[in-house]
Amino acid sequence: MLSADDLELFVTVGSSASLAAAARTLGITPPAVSQRLTHIERKLALRLVERSNRGLKLTSDGELLFKRANEILLQFTRMEDELAQRGGKNAGVLRVVAPLGFGRAYVVGLVIDYHATHPDVRVDLNLSDRPGIGLATACDILIQIGELRDSEQVATVVAPNRRLLCAAPAYLDRYGAPAAPADLRDHRCIALRENDEDVTLWRFENARGERINVRIEPLLSSNDGAVTKALALAGAGITVRSEWDVAEDIAARRLVPLLPGWKLPDADITAILGRRGERAARVDDFLGLLRRSLRPVPWRQRGGQVAG
Repeated sequence: MLSADDLELFVTVGSSASLAAAARTLGITPPAVSQRLTHIERKLALRLVERSNRGLKLTSDGELLFKRANEILLQFTRMEDELAQRGGKNAGVLRVVAPLGFGRAYVVGLVIDYHATHPDVRVDLNLSDRPGIGLATACDILIQIGELRDSEQVATVVAPNRRLLCAAPAYLDRYGAPAAPADLRDHRCIALRENDEDVTLWRFENARGERINVRIEPLLSSNDGAVTKALALAGAGITVRSEWDVAEDIAARRLVPLLPGWKLPDADITAILGRRGERAARVDDFLGLLRRSLRPVPWRQRGGQVAG
């Protein structure tokens, strides 16, 4: 029979791009994660995960276990909520998931502030390299950047955020700047692989509503936004980054925004939640703190309005 620890481990594995990423989240070694995963598969006599050089992929049985494990863990949380409320406490566990870079920059400090005023609440912060919609049922608040693809989820925008095409002055001095989106096909581009998106298709729209999609062939790519930004800062190529991440670099002229007559799709900061009637007070308290921390929008205060 599977234990709650087994379920929590499998949910973490199913939400991660690799065993190494799951190990970082769990605070154990990759071999330990692999051993425990194999133990779960042997208990069930089922293959749950396909491992390859490209990462992890859940089998159909794994997808079912991932879904059911999320539901069971959520029921545990609700039971704790009910017992805590009977005792008149704002207690229990608050599970928050956020993207790695944004989480480090804006959510970690928020958790510290929250815990200072709610010392009885246990906070579990998961900074994931794959903070996709599949994690929503495993947590109380999923902070996501970009388009919300699952219309069944309850979501609220907590801050505006744009995607910006940019490059370092050193790159522009050497290769020049694109005059139109189609020119990007002849430039050195840097792609960020995240959330199973089509990262080589860059979509643009101008003020007249004209749209153009450009299929780039990136010379450099990474699954880590900090890496793609570092490559751009080093003059290695043109990349697309979130406004929250590059506003200060643009204000300091370390990066230059490109194609001012065209814009990429916005990537607002969104909080994905459970149904309002089922949310504990601690969730609404954290959501309120999150909203207040992003008003006024900090990257626009520090970096100013970025042209784009």
